[in-house]
This record gives sequence, structure tokens and C-alpha cells, in this order.
Amino acid sequence: MKDPQSVIIRPVFTEKAMQLKERENKIVVEVARDANKIEIKDAFQKLFNVKVEKVAVVNVKSKKKRLGRFEGRTRSWKKAIVTLKKGEKLDFIEGA
Repeated sequence: MKDPQSVIIRPVFTEKAMQLKERENKIVVEVARDANKIEIKDAFQKLFNVKVEKVAVVNVKSKKKRLGRFEGRTRSWKKAIVTLKKGEKLDFIEGA
């Protein structure tokens, strides 16, 4: 079993993530590439003392980016959408 702090990397603050949080009680976070749904659920419950109903995982692929004649790629990463049980609440410091 992995350390919970090494599984959850950082919260994702986008417009879509904020709408999911307000409307459907879902939290979007970046997680370790090798973490699975069970490890993500356990880490969330241990770190934040909330009950997790469901975890969905998305592998975000890298994209090509150019700056003048130079070409590179953005990094690929793993995103988890964690659904909290009804009545549970989790407040991150927004913009941090």
C-alpha cells in the first residue's frame, strides 16, 4: 500500500472542475500515474476524513506545442474524479 500523500498530487481548479464540485459533489485531483482506484479512494478517506462513493480515472494524454520553430510536448498525467457520499463536504483553498 502506498503512502496517501504520494497518491494524491494536487487538486485541479478549472471551470469544469468547479462546476462538478458545486453541482454533483465531485472533486477533481491529479494523482500518481501508477495509482489505481482503490488506492485513490483509501488515500482520500485517510487524508480528508470523508466517505467516498465512487472514483473515476482519466489518463490525460500529452499534446504537441510549438514556440516558433521549436516543438515539444506537454506532460501526460492521470486525473481522478472522486464522488463524495451525500452529506459529505470538502473545501480546498481555491487558487492555491
